[in-house]
Amino acid sequence: MASTLDSACDILIDLVGKACARRPLRVAVVDPTDELSLAGALAAQSAGLIEPVLVGDADAILAAAQRGGHVIDAARIVHAAGDSARIAVALAASGDVGALMKGAIHSDVLLRAVVGEPRLRTERRISHVLALEVPKLGRPLLLTDAAVNIAPDLDAKRDITQNAIDLAIALGIPCPFTAILSAAENVSQGRQSTLDAAALSKMAQRGQIIGGIVDGPLALDDAVSEEAAQAKGIESSVAGRADILVAPDLDSGNMIFKTLDWLAGARFGGLVCGARVPVILTGRSDHTEARVISCALAVLASAP
Repeated sequence: MASTLDSACDILIDLVGKACARRPLRVAVVDPTDELSLAGALAAQSAGLIEPVLVGDADAILAAAQRGGHVIDAARIVHAAGDSARIAVALAASGDVGALMKGAIHSDVLLRAVVGEPRLRTERRISHVLALEVPKLGRPLLLTDAAVNIAPDLDAKRDITQNAIDLAIALGIPCPFTAILSAAENVSQGRQSTLDAAALSKMAQRGQIIGGIVDGPLALDDAVSEEAAQAKGIESSVAGRADILVAPDLDSGNMIFKTLDWLAGARFGGLVCGARVPVILTGRSDHTEARVISCALAVLASAP
């Protein structure tokens, strides 16, 4: 584990260590036919996080292992030529595996297979949650949704918020402070994100969102900086202390994430929540560290 996460911050090392203390999670890795996805799955296996089931064209998987110099004798291979998503989802639906992990397959193909399987659907919309370690912040920060829901309506935002709160609790944050983001702090008829934020805050007060303290609209600086919130005269238990940031749409969420990644040097892992099994959804260029952290998130999210 240490060699994989040498550059990670202590908080993420602690999360991975917490996950390693649990039983390895059997994970169907869908199309691990490129170097990054196969190496990530095998690194998570070496860390004791997962038992990978490699689902895809067997010859292509073996060729990827040979190119990368990987030994995959301890990993089970399920041959699936051209239908890997459906076969992997069937393994999850039957209970043969406890999570799914994206390999060299398009995200929308995998997620369509997930939502198309009745045994994996829940009453909630699926959504993506990132767990980040941001330099100088000193605590983990969750961000949603930067990958799945493009322009969610109020009902979808309720599910997105609840999924993030549930994951935060699974990670050890007992009552996460949840900021519903907008570009302004005042509710305005002409700005839908502020109306949705105000409605979500009231929904949490009425028990329609549970497990966390929800407030908004809050601008990003208000959510993470007590100094900014005080300067603006904002009175809120969430302002400056947010554990979760709920973006108004995918574009803004994705830009926040990539800013924290590329400009602020954040470490991260990501997970799709809301289905009956977690889906480890990493980007095509995500390095091994992010894939291992994402597997750790899945282990913790799957714990009873």
